[in-house]
Amino acid sequence: MLKNENFYISKNELNKSCLLTLRGIILKQDNNITETKKYGMPCFCYKKKMFCYLWVNKKTGKPYILFVEGEHLNHSELVMGTRKRMKIFRVNPNQDIPIKTIELLLNDALELYRNGIITIK
Repeated sequence: MLKNENFYISKNELNKSCLLTLRGIILKQDNNITETKKYGMPCFCYKKKMFCYLWVNKKTGKPYILFVEGEHLNHSELVMGTRKRMKIFRVNPNQDIPIKTIELLLNDALELYRNGIITIK
């Protein structure tokens, strides 16, 4: 059974396909990434430390990846908004998923944990 299956299957077809693709991209970045559920959304952990989430914006209805330690990441497409620490990367399910950009962002975020900038207990 797919982790967080209810979250994914409850979405419309476009978002469901997009979110499942994003899930696959995230999980393939490192063998130490695991998926769980926190706050009702899929949460991905690196060595049991929260790393990123998948969610759908309530106003726009479009998915995004939320980077827990986003304040340490610099990319023109990351949005902090009113958050103090986290940043999001919006994904338009009506367009091709920018896989290279997402992989770059994921690996930049993972390096924070791998290099000890974000400590893992």
